[in-house]
Amino acid sequence: MKKLLLSILIISVVVACGNIAFAKRAKELEQPFAKGEVNPYSQYFTGTTYLNMLCTRDGIWNSSIANVTFEKGARTNWHRHSAGQILLVTAGEGRYQERGGAIRKLKAGDVVKIPPHAEHWHGAAPNHDFAHISIEPNLPHNKTTWLEPVSEKDYK
Repeated sequence: MKKLLLSILIISVVVACGNIAFAKRAKELEQPFAKGEVNPYSQYFTGTTYLNMLCTRDGIWNSSIANVTFEKGARTNWHRHSAGQILLVTAGEGRYQERGGAIRKLKAGDVVKIPPHAEHWHGAAPNHDFAHISIEPNLPHNKTTWLEPVSEKDYK
């Protein structure tokens, strides 16, 4: 009887520890790059986002590359880039929409090529965290113009 109780206790501890580890993994979005710090451009976003600059424009490279992480429901304002943008989805589930178009669901491995001047937004799905690499080519000529926040109606 003691062996049976001991076995049940050990199994219970192992299962509980496994559930704690699973819950921790589920809470933390697994992605190839660090999520960075709270986004300093948060005035152009709804919800909480994080920014990790991977490459900034210099005398050789005319692009900006960043890892952007979005908590559930977080998203950019409507905006446009004068020389376009490329998104490489690395984790979670997200959304992308060009003004007047349908919302596109995004998952790891998706690539979004955003044409110059296209008004758009992107961010996390309502119930999922999300991360992507943002590439802004053709700097310093690529200017971002921030517009109004995405309405709940447009987001849903």
